[in-house]
Amino acid sequence: MAGKNTYFISDLHLGAKYMADPLGQERRVCRFLDSIRDDAAELYLLGDILDYWYEYKYVVPRGYIRFLGKLAELSDAGVKLTWVTGNHDVWLFDYLRDQLSMTVLKGHTVVETQGKRILISHGDDVGVQPVLYRITRWCFYNKVCQWLYASIHPRWTYPIATGWSSNNRTGRSSEHQHDIALNAASRLVDFSREYYARHPEVQAFVYGHIHIARIDRPDNMPPVIFLGEWISACSYLVLDTAGEFSLRYFEKQ
Repeated sequence: MAGKNTYFISDLHLGAKYMADPLGQERRVCRFLDSIRDDAAELYLLGDILDYWYEYKYVVPRGYIRFLGKLAELSDAGVKLTWVTGNHDVWLFDYLRDQLSMTVLKGHTVVETQGKRILISHGDDVGVQPVLYRITRWCFYNKVCQWLYASIHPRWTYPIATGWSSNNRTGRSSEHQHDIALNAASRLVDFSREYYARHPEVQAFVYGHIHIARIDRPDNMPPVIFLGEWISACSYLVLDTAGEFSLRYFEKQ
């Protein structure tokens, strides 16, 4: 779509039990989606959009009504939607893909938008990751593990999954979380540098996951962009028709 921008967003963590006002947060995200409806050619959702989601064959989790309705409105208005799964919404399969005419991607990939070739990733599948995390992620994506998990009634799996998520967020001090994020950002920059050496056609790298919002411009390579989060900062990325990136923040209302 000529004359319209491309938007990137990640780490909304909608439905998270540790938030003071989950419904208020969902409404704020919906206001943001309303604000870009007439200006967006594409919207990339780079993972952890939902704090927990397991899509069974015939049923889906309750909640997210306002948010999913807004995505449907964008899709019906002609906005191209792409959702890259993260570690919280990894079990997104074909339901939203089909209902919203949306592309669902697992893992990093290179896309082209506004004339730029961009590597996009949630950020948990590239670079050096801790061994325990790599094992956990393998289990999350393993078909047998998924089948076994799906065979357990949701009355048991839902509280376990949401409790685990809350513990990971609230069980660490803010300083510890920030240190972890900075280390992860450094590893992602290193990965980007190595990838660019093999694929010099890539013109930018965009990641979520680490809850830091910033644009790094390492020497002799394209920008490495971290999208931030919507637990507090409400940050997002715009790629305009001139090919320029800008990190912006949605005003809390």
